[in-house]
Amino acid sequence: MSSAPSGRHRRRRLPVIAGVTALLAGSLVAVSATASADSSPHALQATGADEGPELIVNGDFSNGTAPWWWTPGSPAAVVDGQLCADVPGGTLNAWDAIIGQDDLPLTEGETYALTYTATASAPVAIRSLVQLAEEPWTTELAAVDPIGSDPEPVTHVFTAKSDNTAAQLAFQLGGHQQPYTFCLDDVSLRGGAEPPVYEPDTGSPVRVNQVGYLTEGPKRGTLVSDATSPLSWSLRDADGTERATGSTTPVGVDPTSEQHVHTFDLGAFAEPGEGYTVAVDGEVSEPFAIGDDLYSTLRTDALAYFYHNRSGIEIEAQYVGEQYARPAGHLNEGANQGDFEVPCRPGQCDYTLDAHGGWYDAGDHGKYVVNGGISVAQLMSSYERTLTADGADGDALGDGTLAIPEQGNGVPDILDEARWQLEFLLRMQVPAGEPLAGMAHHKLHDREWTGLPLRPDQDPQPRELAPPSTAATLNLAAAAAQCARLYAPYDAEFADRCASTATTAWQAALANPERYAPPTDGQGGGAYEDSDVRDEFYWAAAELFVTTGEDSYRQALLGSELHGDVDAVFPRNGLSWQSTAGLGALSLATVDSELPAAELAAVRALLIEAADGFAADSAGSAYGVPYDSPDGGGYFWGSNSQVLNNMVVLGTAYDLAGDPAHRDALLRGFDYLLGANPLNLSYVTGYGERYAQNQHHRFWANQLNPALPNPPPGSVAGGPNQELQDPVAEERLAGCAPAMCYIDHIESYATNEVTINWNAPLAWVASFADDLTG
Repeated sequence: MSSAPSGRHRRRRLPVIAGVTALLAGSLVAVSATASADSSPHALQATGADEGPELIVNGDFSNGTAPWWWTPGSPAAVVDGQLCADVPGGTLNAWDAIIGQDDLPLTEGETYALTYTATASAPVAIRSLVQLAEEPWTTELAAVDPIGSDPEPVTHVFTAKSDNTAAQLAFQLGGHQQPYTFCLDDVSLRGGAEPPVYEPDTGSPVRVNQVGYLTEGPKRGTLVSDATSPLSWSLRDADGTERATGSTTPVGVDPTSEQHVHTFDLGAFAEPGEGYTVAVDGEVSEPFAIGDDLYSTLRTDALAYFYHNRSGIEIEAQYVGEQYARPAGHLNEGANQGDFEVPCRPGQCDYTLDAHGGWYDAGDHGKYVVNGGISVAQLMSSYERTLTADGADGDALGDGTLAIPEQGNGVPDILDEARWQLEFLLRMQVPAGEPLAGMAHHKLHDREWTGLPLRPDQDPQPRELAPPSTAATLNLAAAAAQCARLYAPYDAEFADRCASTATTAWQAALANPERYAPPTDGQGGGAYEDSDVRDEFYWAAAELFVTTGEDSYRQALLGSELHGDVDAVFPRNGLSWQSTAGLGALSLATVDSELPAAELAAVRALLIEAADGFAADSAGSAYGVPYDSPDGGGYFWGSNSQVLNNMVVLGTAYDLAGDPAHRDALLRGFDYLLGANPLNLSYVTGYGERYAQNQHHRFWANQLNPALPNPPPGSVAGGPNQELQDPVAEERLAGCAPAMCYIDHIESYATNEVTINWNAPLAWVASFADDLTG
């Protein structure tokens, strides 16, 4: 965030110079010196607070360069009163080029204002950090700042979390393909600032689905207003002509957002068109459409996410466009480490695995079996629904429908995409003859975390296999069993391989039922810990039974303590990679199998009961969201995926029973995700007038490097997370109401990550919604 601080006295316009290397008379090394803090009067005047002493020495560079330092590859000098550095192109990491100052004393609990002015000869995004000056580089401030040719002042306010007698200020300048010149001036760091108050831009208080409403579907919205009496609303077409009117219904304070709200219902208005708006009390909503073809592009865009994130294959411009094309990642080319001979961590096994392919899980370069299992299962279920549900359109997922290299091979494109992941999952199985043969390794990722931005083909980190786990093994068994029945018509050999793998994995899990991934294993990739695998056993048994009909799997289902428990099989806060029993129940309820009629009826009744609960949650929510946590109103990591997975349950129930309440609750979930929410923001990139576009991703990183793209259309953000588990969320969202705990910032991985297991249910429900209109 940039703002113009008060109290500054140097307002001359600073020129951007083409280069400074020639002025340096030879190569320079980093400068390091210590001096007492001066009292240069070029700091933020914190309104309403006593300004502390200036901590930056020589922040206006009137005394040369000391005590500033810089990395050797980015030589710097004072030019026209500024410290200017030539930053080389082609660096991979932000920290490959730095200007900094050390020995800054910080006091725990004190609030500081960092201000500076900078210019760059080309538009760039840099990182401004105040941090521990050695490992683990604990940050007090971590900000991303866009810098251009105009010397705009930048201000950041932060509260120190600990005492530090020698903190470091670092401007990280690397990670850009083209060289540029960076010039810095008027740097100040003072205590006594007021703590920042983050106010999200929520736009109009009239909240609607910014994509639109199906012609015959529900058409409801929400108004944020302190009025206690009903207000008149007006539906207007694109020309401003009033088409319908009505009154809002005061609801009171919505506990999830702490907003005082009304709801409104456009009722039976069903004339197709674009550019509709709703006006209430002088406020106007974002425009939206009414029609029947609202979700077909979302279906294909949500599925295109997976090709974009394939590992081990070039992402070609002919399928994704020039801005999203990239070389193949992790192919053992140059400094890039490959996935063809991946070793275990030292001392954990004496073999390597060819584990190439698959999908990168999220914003990092890791590939996780437990997250990959639910993701590929939901893609396969999207296709399987076309075989089991009346009105489901198989042609929309068939050969030639997706922009992928395999189109035209006679196989439905969605199965081609799923196979890219399935092949990887099969490769993660421990080979025969080795200890724990048949188990699946939990994950594969870099030895250390990599920074942002970083394309996969530029990743220099060694790759390693985490130990096998029971959860991963059961994910493999379940996904492979589903694979065996779906691919049989197209590739019998591959289907047989899946069937054999599933059986072997199941037996290995039975023999090793308590091998858990530890919660501390989060270096280089997510831990994905899970010490309760009853749900994975249930899911795997269900898929194996549906595929094989063998009674041993049916007995495993009946013997599970989860069987028949609606809250255990379909938790109120949604299915997830940690809660997978519902995936098995959905297959049991919809796919023809040898399950006796009475047991099938019981599973379907359980599904309908869960859907009834989600529909009730939607009806009771001011924003119509079909979601509620067990403790009421809680929003946690990936909350949008939990909403989407509840929508999958609602859609499946509607396929089975045809209850309009289930369909309408699913569509109200889309309203929430696409703008009719407390932030008036569509969480899906490219959909709506106001949408998330800075999701956490190492390649889709335009916020960090203007030469890189934002996420492509159809990428869903994780959503509100009241636990604030990243520095940006912690700094800016403190005290937020649960549904307001979100920020569209690339560094807020806890609220704004993208992942395969969030886009998979988005693709499922978009396909369902598009099928509603034939």
